Amino acid sequence: MMKTNGQLEPTVFVIFGGAGDLTWRKLGPALFDLSRDQSMPAEFSIIAVDGLGMSDEKLRRRLHDGVKKFSRHGKMQGDEWNEFARHIHYQQGDFKKLQTYTALGEQCAKLEKEWGAKVHRIFYMATPPSMFGEIPKYLGKAGLARDREWSRIVVEKPIGYDLESARALNAVLAANFEECQIFRIDHYLGKETVQNILAFRFANPLFEPLWNRRYVDYVTITAAEEIGVEHRGGYYDHAGALRDMVQNHLMQLLCLVAMEPMVSFNADEIRNKKVDVLHAVRPIHPDAVHQSVVRGQYGPGWIGGREVIGYREEDGVSPDSQTETFVALRLFVDNWRWQGVPFYLRTGKRLTRQASEIAIQFHAVPHQSFPPEASLDWQPSRLVMSIHPDQGIVLRFQAKHPGPKMHLRSVEMKFNYQDAFAVRSPDAYETLLWDVMKNDATLFMRTDQVEAAWRLLMPVLDVWAVAPPGDFPNYAAGTWGPEDAQSLLAQGHSWPLPVELATHGEKKKKNS
Repeated sequence: MMKTNGQLEPTVFVIFGGAGDLTWRKLGPALFDLSRDQSMPAEFSIIAVDGLGMSDEKLRRRLHDGVKKFSRHGKMQGDEWNEFARHIHYQQGDFKKLQTYTALGEQCAKLEKEWGAKVHRIFYMATPPSMFGEIPKYLGKAGLARDREWSRIVVEKPIGYDLESARALNAVLAANFEECQIFRIDHYLGKETVQNILAFRFANPLFEPLWNRRYVDYVTITAAEEIGVEHRGGYYDHAGALRDMVQNHLMQLLCLVAMEPMVSFNADEIRNKKVDVLHAVRPIHPDAVHQSVVRGQYGPGWIGGREVIGYREEDGVSPDSQTETFVALRLFVDNWRWQGVPFYLRTGKRLTRQASEIAIQFHAVPHQSFPPEASLDWQPSRLVMSIHPDQGIVLRFQAKHPGPKMHLRSVEMKFNYQDAFAVRSPDAYETLLWDVMKNDATLFMRTDQVEAAWRLLMPVLDVWAVAPPGDFPNYAAGTWGPEDAQSLLAQGHSWPLPVELATHGEKKKKNS
C-alpha cells in the first residue's frame, strides 16, 4: 500500500509535454520516489497533456519503464507501482487551443468535487522552449491562473535565449501569474551538495570569518562533463555552453559562494542576497571580452580508452558549427567582501572527467618562517566543495611529515556524504517538486535574478556574434579544454584538478 503525507493538501500535477523525455526520465521517477518516501498528498492526480494519441494505460507503461530505469530506490516492491499508477491520467490536446485548457479546468473541478476539497494546481511546462510563452497565455484565458494561493506554474530552462527574449518571456508570465506563483526551475539548485553551501557557510562559525578578500586568494567554479551533446545536438547547436550552463548553473553557484549572510531562511531574503551578488559583478566591457572570456569546441579524441568523435560530427550539429562547447571566464565581485578576488568559472563537454566543484583557494601565509628545505612540497590551503559526481568537502592544509626533520607536506581532511549519512541523496527533481508542492520558492529563480544574469553576459554574446572563432575545434576530447583557458589566470593561480572522494570500495565498483 502506498503511503502518503496527510499534511499536504490535495494537488493536481499537470505536465505539459507529459509524453516526452523529461517526464519519462526525470519527473515520473521523481514523483514516484516522493510517493515511496511518504511525500505525496493523500489525494493527488498527475495529468499528462500532449499532442500524441495515447491511452492512460499506454502512458502508465511508458512511465513505468522510466521509473524502473531511473528511480533512486531501484526495484519496486509489491503493488507500489499499481498504487501510484492509478493517479496517472493522459489528456490529448493542442497546447495552442483553448479547449485543451478548459478541459483541464473541468477535470480539476471534477477532482475537487470527488475529494471534497480545494486542490492545488501545479502546471509544469516540460515542453520545447517555444511553448513557454504560449502556455501561460492560455492558462490565463481559461482562468486557471487566477487563484494565486492555489495555482503555480513551473518553467524549465532556458529562460530566454538572450536578455530581450528573457524579458519577453517574463512579461508573458507576469501578465498571467503573480511572481509568487512562478517557479523557474534549475535542477542544479536541487542537489544536496549545492544546498549544503548555505549550511556550510552560515551554520558553522569556523569558516564564515575567513570567507572574504583578506583570506581568500581566488575561487574556481568548475562544471565539467565527459559526455558530448548526446541526443541534444539540435538544441545545443542553437544554444552553446554559455547559454546552457553559465547563464544559469554557474551563476547560481557564484551567487551561493559570494552572497552575504541572510537575516532569515526566507525565500525572498535568500533570493535578494543572490541578486545583490549579480548586481555587484563587474560588467564585462565589450573591448575586454577576449581578455576575460575563453571559448572552445571539442574535436575528436579519447575518453576512458574509447575514441570519440568531434562536436561537428555529432547528430544534429552543423559540420561547420561555430557553437562553443567550452567556456571559461574571469569575474570580479566589486564589494567590500570580495574586492580584488578573481572568480574563475569554467564548463565544458568532452573534458577529462565529470566533475562539478567549487574550490576556495586561501592566501599563502604572510611570512614563511620554516627553512626552505622544510617546505619544498608546501601548497596554500584550499577548501573544495564537491557537488557531482563525488559529494562532499575536502580541506587541504599543511602538516609535519613524521621523522626527525621538519618537513611539511599537504594533507587532506575529507567529508563524504555517502559515508557520513549512509543514505542516497534524493534526486534534484524530487527536492524541487517537493518545494513546489509546499509553495517554497527558496531554490527557484526570480525575474530580476534571471535578467541580471543575462545582462551580465550580453556583452560576451554580442561580441561573439560579430567575431566568430577562427580556430574551432581548439581542444581534443578527453582534455581539460583549450590552452587559452590558462591565460585567464593570474600569475600563481591554477585550475585545480578535481578531488576524488569515492571510497576504495566505490572506486573498485566503478572500475569493474
